[in-house]
Amino acid sequence: MSKFGELIDVNIPVLLDFFTEWNEQSTAMHPVLRDVAAALGDKAKVIKIDVDKNQELSEALRVKGLPTLIIYKNGEMKWRQSGEQDANTLIGIVQQFI
Repeated sequence: MSKFGELIDVNIPVLLDFFTEWNEQSTAMHPVLRDVAAALGDKAKVIKIDVDKNQELSEALRVKGLPTLIIYKNGEMKWRQSGEQDANTLIGIVQQFI
């Protein structure tokens, strides 16, 4: 968990994608998140977190639906939503926190 604190306690937005490989909506988000990361460059981070490999963290954040997308900045949760999003929507949301 301490590594998680280091990941999110930065002064740029960090978009977390909680996913599993067996969830169709989760895997559909992979190319979308690549586009978001490419568009934002070093202004934000995009991190994918496999809930099967990070069950403790997923439970601590009460991740239920997949994919769950969360934006942190300076260690504080700024935005959260479950379900698929398109790249342009996500880019716009992340840019609000840059």
